[in-house]
Amino acid sequence: MPEYEIDVTEGADVMLEDGSVRVSGPKGELRCEFIHPYIKVRKKDGKIVLSSESGRKKIKAMMGTWRALLKNMMAGVTRGYSCEMKLVYAHFPVKLEVKDGTLVIRNFLGEKSTRYAEIIRGVDIKIDGDTVKLSGIDKKKVGQTAANIEQATKVKGFDRRVFQDGIYVTQKAAPSA
Repeated sequence: MPEYEIDVTEGADVMLEDGSVRVSGPKGELRCEFIHPYIKVRKKDGKIVLSSESGRKKIKAMMGTWRALLKNMMAGVTRGYSCEMKLVYAHFPVKLEVKDGTLVIRNFLGEKSTRYAEIIRGVDIKIDGDTVKLSGIDKKKVGQTAANIEQATKVKGFDRRVFQDGIYVTQKAAPSA
């Protein structure tokens, strides 16, 4: 019978409530539901224990995913996550600004139309010249916001080897120091 023990990070407080786990720390609070008929989540001696009666591969894989999610939640509320992106352009200077939870991208490839990228709530964004810095406590939200920005500046209809303009991730979402 598989069983995983996860040490609770110093500074994080973990509460189990009817299938959901709430993790709070100095940076904020995250909540996630962990409901599965074959997997049990419990606290024991200051650790979180994931256990199951089934030894099937799919159950073990789900437990591994939950273990990673719990570790990411604890790292997020204690240290936070940050991601760095780089703006690349060759001919037309691109203008970036944040407005009402959206990143506004003007003059991309000299286009008259404006491009928009959604900034997910809970993610802070700072624009410093050609560098875009994202930060937040939820790794999934920081990563999804970076993906939204990359998708908004995807070049379509041109040879990607020639037109390399865009906003690209240079440092993935990692715990802040």
